[in-house]
Amino acid sequence: MLTIIDYKAGNLTSVQLAFASLGIEARTTSKPEEILSAERIVFPGVGAAGSAMANLKQLKLEDAIKRQIAQGVPFLGICLGMQILFESSEEDSGTSCLGVLPGKVKRFASGNSGDKIPQMGWNQVHFKIDHPVFQGITSGGDFYFVHSYYALPAERCYSYAETDYAGITFTSIGGKDNLIAMQFHPEKSGRIGLKLLENFLRWDGKC
Repeated sequence: MLTIIDYKAGNLTSVQLAFASLGIEARTTSKPEEILSAERIVFPGVGAAGSAMANLKQLKLEDAIKRQIAQGVPFLGICLGMQILFESSEEDSGTSCLGVLPGKVKRFASGNSGDKIPQMGWNQVHFKIDHPVFQGITSGGDFYFVHSYYALPAERCYSYAETDYAGITFTSIGGKDNLIAMQFHPEKSGRIGLKLLENFLRWDGKC
């Protein structure tokens, strides 16, 4: 069963409705035992890293998430659900995160680019590798972003796609093995976003 993790970080309804439009009924849960029985997992979220990590600890979800990723279950992180998969975030005066992906999360710096922070709106995503979740999607397509922080993987092998904003090129899709994570919101990105989610539903977790 497709399982959406509810760790009180919001954005569950739009994700669930996106899968429903593809004919897939998704279970939302805050229970570790239901996460451990999931066949496919989505880890969405909006909000702040500090409160999100506090909620994960309170709900005792950290171990279940890490175990399922380690066991090869196809796993999708979205927005904040991407950021807190890394080791740490600059948000909330520094937050220790799940550490599933090596690297850190940094805040966009105010500079001379003229780009507003947070980034809110459509931007291009350029694929850097071939991946089953990208099948039938042209590199450079527009997806919908809302964020002030971005992931900086420790090594380029964990960066699957990049986007330009605020004078930098940042990782907009990252991953490792059966894990793929996106800074943008595929569920709010129209037809191209639904195609990406459809590909995730078909993916066996192997690259």
